[in-house]
Amino acid sequence: MGISREQALDCFRSDDLVGIGMEADAVRRRLHPEGVVSYAIGRRIDCGAVMDVGTLTANKTAVGCAHRLFDEIGETIEMGGTGVRLVCGVEHVMAGRIECGEIDWFEGLFRGIKQRFPAIWIEAFSAAEARLVAAAWGLGPRETIARLMDAGLDSIAGESVRLGDGALKEWVEVHGAAHGLGMRTTVEMVFGAGETMEQRVDFLEAVRRLQEETDGFVAFVPVAAEAPGGRELDAVTAVERLKTLAIARMFLDNIENVQATGAAQGLKVLQMGLRFGANDVGFVVPDGGNEEDVRRIIRDAGFRPAQTDMAHRTMLLT
Repeated sequence: MGISREQALDCFRSDDLVGIGMEADAVRRRLHPEGVVSYAIGRRIDCGAVMDVGTLTANKTAVGCAHRLFDEIGETIEMGGTGVRLVCGVEHVMAGRIECGEIDWFEGLFRGIKQRFPAIWIEAFSAAEARLVAAAWGLGPRETIARLMDAGLDSIAGESVRLGDGALKEWVEVHGAAHGLGMRTTVEMVFGAGETMEQRVDFLEAVRRLQEETDGFVAFVPVAAEAPGGRELDAVTAVERLKTLAIARMFLDNIENVQATGAAQGLKVLQMGLRFGANDVGFVVPDGGNEEDVRRIIRDAGFRPAQTDMAHRTMLLT
């Protein structure tokens, strides 16, 4: 059992960053005594950027206007990628900007991808998007996810609700439905956007309860909110990032993997995160030498890098 709610709140209020990190590292060592840190190679693709809107309007079949998307996926595989995270622009589809809002359009898209690239892992649709399209199609979340899984969707995206915005119950419903169908998902917690410490712990509690019921979460990812207006001085500090990561590791000891991400926080903070409870560094884009940079910082932190697929199954250990 992870730390209690009261202990988590005490940690958020504490100035003992080193002590908190040591306790989280102890949990990491208990769960992952092999000293391995994992990463996956894949790419985030904005479908709206590679699928021409004019073509979509003229041709309602997804495959008929997905040539550039297929090219992007093919390049990802050639460079060692095992999965893609598709940003489908669901809000534009449902608003009518693109005349293809029926569920069979998305089913056609996923089937078209799997026919060409059977081994690729497809992640798409946030929980909020899944609820949006389910309501528009007159379906429940479970039926919607089941149909999309049958078409080739492997996982819904892990993007979380904004803490304290009242949508937590709906978010839990969608991920619970996915888990009930055998789909394993990641979970992201966006923090540092003005929420209270209590709201952070509310979210962690909801995640822990659902994991106890379903064992469906494969990884937890704390994500710092973007600074207002892009002002670096207003950004979430490295101390807050590390503390939140460590508390999540201690609280969610029923989730196997906790991820430190480097895209926004820099490689040095990412490396420190490996001593604050993280055993995974997430998604590595297959270009620009990013993979070797990540492998180097893993080794420099005293761990062995291991490439996994998007389902966290180890493919290569060095």
